Amino acid sequence: MSFLEISGVSKSYGEGADRTDVLEDINLKVEEGEFIAIVGFSGTGKTTLISLLAGLIEADAGGVIFKGKEIDGPSPDRGVVFQSYSLMPWLSVTGNVALAVDTVFRKKSAKERKAICDKYIEMVGLAHARDRKPAELSGGMRQRVAVARALAMQPELLLMDEPLSALDALTRAKLQDEFAAICEQEKKTIVLITNDVDEAILLADRIIPLKPGTTATLGPEFTVPFKRPRDRGELNHDEDFIKLRADITEYLMAVGAERGADLERDIVLPNIVPITQRMKPDDKLPAAYERASETLKDDRFLEFSQLKKVYPTPKGPLTVVDGFELKMKKGEFITLIGHSGCGKSTVLSMVAGLNPITEGAIILDGTHVSEAGPDRAVVFQAPSLMPWLTAYENVALGVDKVYPDASKAEKRDVIEYYLSKVGLADAMQKAAADLSNGMKQRVGIARAFALSPKLLLLDEPFGMLDSLTRWELQDVLMDVWKRTQVTAVCVTHDVDEAILLADRVVMMSNGPNARIGNIMDVDLPRPRSRKELLAHPDYYAYREELLDFLEAYEGGADPSEEQLKSIQEKRAARMARQKAAVEAAE
Repeated sequence: MSFLEISGVSKSYGEGADRTDVLEDINLKVEEGEFIAIVGFSGTGKTTLISLLAGLIEADAGGVIFKGKEIDGPSPDRGVVFQSYSLMPWLSVTGNVALAVDTVFRKKSAKERKAICDKYIEMVGLAHARDRKPAELSGGMRQRVAVARALAMQPELLLMDEPLSALDALTRAKLQDEFAAICEQEKKTIVLITNDVDEAILLADRIIPLKPGTTATLGPEFTVPFKRPRDRGELNHDEDFIKLRADITEYLMAVGAERGADLERDIVLPNIVPITQRMKPDDKLPAAYERASETLKDDRFLEFSQLKKVYPTPKGPLTVVDGFELKMKKGEFITLIGHSGCGKSTVLSMVAGLNPITEGAIILDGTHVSEAGPDRAVVFQAPSLMPWLTAYENVALGVDKVYPDASKAEKRDVIEYYLSKVGLADAMQKAAADLSNGMKQRVGIARAFALSPKLLLLDEPFGMLDSLTRWELQDVLMDVWKRTQVTAVCVTHDVDEAILLADRVVMMSNGPNARIGNIMDVDLPRPRSRKELLAHPDYYAYREELLDFLEAYEGGADPSEEQLKSIQEKRAARMARQKAAVEAAE
C-alpha cells in the first residue's frame, strides 16, 4: 500500500448556477520518502488539492488515504507551509515556532520543546534572528520561519503550497537551494505545489502537471533522473536537464494555450502622431545638421552619463548608484539585472523622471530628462489601474492626453487595437477591480504601448505573477513590441526573462555605490518566444553567464575584473564548442 493515495477525488464550490467545479477524478500514489512536485497555472485548484491533503476541506467524491487510513481532518502528522506566512506579528521567530511545538509536543518537558525549536530555527538559518518579530524580517526570512514551524512539528508528510512564489527570483533561487539541503537532511515525504519548473526539477523525484480546464485533472508525470544534491549551475550543462525542462515547459505552454485565447479584432491603427513625437517650429534643426547627426542620434537615442543617486539618511549620505554609464540605440531593448538593493529600480525611476538625479545626466532623443512626461511610458510591478474604471477607460486616460487632436473613432481604434493585441478583446468593458492580476498587467502593457512612447520602461512588470502566467505575458510583450520596435528598458530579477527580452543584458554590481558590472550582448534571432529559445543551442550559454555573474556577486561580494572576464570567456568558449559541433555534424 502506498504511503499516500489520492483516489478519484473531485471538488467543487457553491451550488446551482453558482457552482464552480475545481478538481475532477484526481488519482495519485506517493511512496514514503518521495518528493512530488505538482505544477500548474493559477486558478487550476492547486491550493484546493493541498487543502484536501491537509484535511482542511472535504472532497465531494473520492478520498485521500494516508498510512492506510482515510483523512478526515487536520493532523500534526501532516505539516503545511502555505504561500502566505501566517505568522503571529506580536511573537518573535522563536515564539512563532514554539507555538506549534508546544501544541504538538505538550507532553514533552520545556527543555525538550526548546531544543526542538532551536534545532529547526538553526536549520533554516535564523539562529541570528531568533528574537526578531516578523515585521523586522524580509519576505525570505518570514518564509524560513514558516518552514521551521512546519518541520518542528516533525510531520511524516510535508505539504508545501507555493512557499516561495511571493519572493523575487534571486531570493527564491537561494531558498530553493536551502530547501533542497533541508529535504536531504530530513528525508521526509513531501508534496510541493509550485508554478516554477526549475524549482520542481531542482527538488522533486516526480513532476506532475495539474492540467487546467473546466475541472482540473492531473496530466502526464515526468520523472526527474538527477542524483542529489543537485547543483543548478551544473544542471545548466546537462543535456538531460535541458531536454526535461523543455518537455515540461512545452507541455505546460500547450495546455495553457488550449484554455482559449481571446480573438484579436482586425483593427488598423489610424495614421495619427502623438504630441510627444511632434516637432515644434522652433525645434527644427538645419537640414545639413540633421543629416550629419542622424546616425549619431540613433546610436545614442538614450544616454546615461555618469549617473549618480545619493539619498540622505540619519547616518549620512547614502550613494545608491555611482557612475552608471550607458548608451542605447533607437529601438534597442535592454534588461537590467542584479541582486536586491543594486539600484536597478532607482535607475529606472530617474529615467522616468520620477526621481531627481543627484549628478550626471540622462538624455533622451537629444533632450535632458528632468521630469516625468508622456514620452516615457512606465509599466510597474503593480499596474496602478483605476479600479472603478473599465479596462477600456483605463487605457483611454492616456490616449486622450497624447492624441488630443484625434477623432473619437481614431482614439477608439488605438485603444481597442492594443487591448486586442494583449488578449483582452472580450474583457475591454470589465471593471479593473474584476480582473485577475494577469489581466490587470495586460491592461498596463496595452496602456503603455497605446501612448506610442519614445521610451518604454518596465519595472519588474511580471514580478507579482506566477511563473506560467509570466510566460504568457512575456510572449504577449514580445509580440506587441516587435510591431512597434519601441526603445525599452526592463528591470528584472528573472534570468530567463532577461535573456528572452533583451538585445543586451546589463548586469549591475551590488549596492551601495552600484555600477554596471558586465554587459552581455544577446545574439539570438528575433522574433523570440520562450519555446524557440528553449530549442536554441546558445540559450543555455547565455543563461550560464548570467547565473555565474549573480553567483559572483552573491552575499555582497565584489569580484575582480579578471573573475568577471573569465565568466565572459567561459560563455564564449561554450558557444564556440557548440558551433564547431554543429559544423562538424553538417
